[in-house]
Amino acid sequence: MYEWLKKLVSDGNTLKPTFEHFTKMIVDGRHMFDLAANALLTGMAVESVRNDLFETDRKINLAEQKIRREILVHASVRGAQDFPTCLVLMSISKDAERIGDYCKNIFDLALTRPLDPTGSMGKELMKVKDDVSRLLGHLVTVYTSQDEEGATQILHETDAIEDTCDKHVAELVRDPSQGGAEAVSAALAWRHLKRITAHAKNIVTSIVMPVDKLDFFDEP
Repeated sequence: MYEWLKKLVSDGNTLKPTFEHFTKMIVDGRHMFDLAANALLTGMAVESVRNDLFETDRKINLAEQKIRREILVHASVRGAQDFPTCLVLMSISKDAERIGDYCKNIFDLALTRPLDPTGSMGKELMKVKDDVSRLLGHLVTVYTSQDEEGATQILHETDAIEDTCDKHVAELVRDPSQGGAEAVSAALAWRHLKRITAHAKNIVTSIVMPVDKLDFFDEP
C-alpha cells in the first residue's frame, strides 16, 4: 500500500472524512449502475428508477464538490506535506463521478432501446453486467481494508471485462447480420460497460501504483 493511503486512513488525519465521502461515491455509483443496467436489460419499467437514479447522481456530484473543497482547505494548511494524497484524491474522485455519468448513458439507452434479456445480445450483456456490479462492490471492500492483493485481483478482472467488451463490439461491427436498432443499443452498452470498468480500474491503481502511474497499470 502506498504511503499516501497509509496516511489518509490513519487516525487523526483531517482528510479521513474526505476519504469516507469518496468511498460513498463508489457505493452510490454501484447503486446507479444496478438501476440503469437493470432498466436496460431486465425488462423492468424504465421510468420507475428515474428519480432514484438522478437523485443518486446528484449526491455523487455534491460529494465530489465537497471533496474538492476539503482538499483545498487541507492543502492550504498542510502545504506540500500531503500534496501526493491531495492529488490522488482529486484524481480518483473524478473517476468515481464519471462512473455515475456512464450509468446515466446506460439509462438513456434503456429509454431509447431496451434490450431483450432472453435474446443472445441481452444474455451476454447480463453476464458482464453482473460481473461489473460485483467488481464495484469489491472495490469498496478493497479500499476500506487497504487490501493490496484484492486490488491486484480487481485489476486482472477489469482487464478481462474490457477484453470481453471489445470482443463483442468487434463482432457487432463485423457481422452484417447484426444490424438494426438492437445491435446499435448493444454496441453502445458494451462501450459504456467498458468505460465504467476502466474508471474502476483507474481508482484501484491508486492502491498498488505510485502517484505518477495512476491510470497506467498495464502500460510502460
